[in-house]
Amino acid sequence: MSGITAPPFARVAEPGDVPATLKELGVATGRPVLVVVGGAGSMSPEHMSALAGAVGQILQALGDWGAAVVDGGTDSGVMRVIGHARDTAGASFPLVGVAAEGTVILPGARPAPDAVPLDPHHTQVILVPGDTWGDESPWLSRVAAAIAGGRPSVTLVVNGGEITYGDIEHSLEARRPVIVLAGTGRTADAIAAAAHGRPGDPRAAQVAAFPGTRVVPLGDPAALRSAIGSVLTAGHRAGSGT
Repeated sequence: MSGITAPPFARVAEPGDVPATLKELGVATGRPVLVVVGGAGSMSPEHMSALAGAVGQILQALGDWGAAVVDGGTDSGVMRVIGHARDTAGASFPLVGVAAEGTVILPGARPAPDAVPLDPHHTQVILVPGDTWGDESPWLSRVAAAIAGGRPSVTLVVNGGEITYGDIEHSLEARRPVIVLAGTGRTADAIAAAAHGRPGDPRAAQVAAFPGTRVVPLGDPAALRSAIGSVLTAGHRAGSGT
């Protein structure tokens, strides 16, 4: 398709391809990583607006920490908010998307009916095999681990639906700490409720019970910055995203 603007992207076929692909795209490794998972097209305008304010408070810190951000890379929901905020602030940290190729619109290609554009404000995107939303979930964790290279990483959960539980599961398997941004709706709020003794979805209760899970309210950007920073500035720690 003509007129499609996309950030630099490259494809991987096997997990072993990830390090070489990061090098090809110019993504420096051996740095702290913030993995962001959660809401895409189903996020409400109110939640997106509130999230933009919270994200704006941590952009400078991400640069100061030398961190990279890894998310789903599409022009929707939390990924759009982060991409736009980074661009508006003139921030320099790498913002790397990981997307299943069959779910996104690419220049010169005929997209699937439910495909969406990549966010043009991401610095790089890694396209992974798959035609279904959620196929990218294990790859998000792999890419984050490869970029971290032994440095700390942490997953931030914002809003989210069914696929978000899969994203979180891969972080838990990697023993990656999880920060849940309460007040952003759906999955994030279900986990926050479970953490406060109001069980509902058993998957939410499982995440809430994980020792590395921390719930932070959307209306407290300072707490969000502190929670992320306490992990990403902790230095080399075994088992944090590797």
